[in-house]
Amino acid sequence: MTHRDISLLLADAADEVEIGVAPVQAVLRGGRRRRTRRWAVTAAIALVFAGSTVSLAVTGLHDGDGRRGAPVATQAPTAEERNLKSARRTVLASGTVQGEEWQVSIDVWEAPRNEAEAREQLAAMRERGEDPMVDRPAELIGNKAFFLWHSVGNNSGISVADMFTKESTQSGTDMQAFSFKVEGPNRPVHLVIGHVAKTAQRVTCTWKDGTVTEVRRAPAGQHAVSGEAAIRSAEGSPVDWIVCLAPEGKAYQSAEVTG
Repeated sequence: MTHRDISLLLADAADEVEIGVAPVQAVLRGGRRRRTRRWAVTAAIALVFAGSTVSLAVTGLHDGDGRRGAPVATQAPTAEERNLKSARRTVLASGTVQGEEWQVSIDVWEAPRNEAEAREQLAAMRERGEDPMVDRPAELIGNKAFFLWHSVGNNSGISVADMFTKESTQSGTDMQAFSFKVEGPNRPVHLVIGHVAKTAQRVTCTWKDGTVTEVRRAPAGQHAVSGEAAIRSAEGSPVDWIVCLAPEGKAYQSAEVTG
C-alpha cells in the first residue's frame, strides 16, 4: 500500500468522525474535585467539632475520585452520606395555646463544598420556600444554612434565616436569644427562641413582671413533647436550642444560661 493509499483511507476515516465541543466543564469539575479533597482535609477537625461524625469527614476526602474510595455497586448507602437537596428538620418545641396547636422547628442544610453544589442547593432551598438571602450562591460554600419555622394553628412562617459558620460555636453560659410575636386566633403569641452551648443544662427566661420560666435540658433521645419546653439538640446544628412560650399577659425581658 502506497503513502497515497494510506492518505486516502485516513481522509475517509476522518470524514466519519464528529468533533464535539471541548469538555471544558468536565475539566473544571475535575479541578474542583481535587480542591474539595484538600479542603476536606483541613475541615475535618471543624466538622467533628461541630458535632458531625468522623466518617462524614472521611467521606469528603474520597468524593469525586473514581479511582480511590469509590463504593462498590452492591454497597448500601450510609447514614453519613451528604444530602444537599433537602434539610434535616428537628422539632424544638410544641404545645397548645388559645386552643390551637403551636410548634417551632429548625431546618439545617448541609454545607456545600463548591459553587456547583451551592447553586444546586440554593435552588432546592427556594423550591422549599426557604431563602438564605445571599447575593451569590458561593456565599453558602462551607456554611450550613438554617431556618427556624413557627406555626400557630394555620399561621406559619420563617422566624429566622441564617447560617452556621466555622465560628458558630458557644461555650459556658454563652447565649443568643430573641423574642417575636405570632398572630394567634385571639391575640398575639409571644415566643422566645435562643441557642446555647451543648453543655448548658438550664436556661431561665425572665418576664417584665419579674416572674421566670425555667427550661431544662431534655433527656438524651427524647423528642419534643407537647407542652414541655426543654433545651434540645437539632440535627446538624453546632449549638443547642431553647424555646420559651410567654405566659398569657407576660412580656419578654431577658434569657440567660443559669446552669
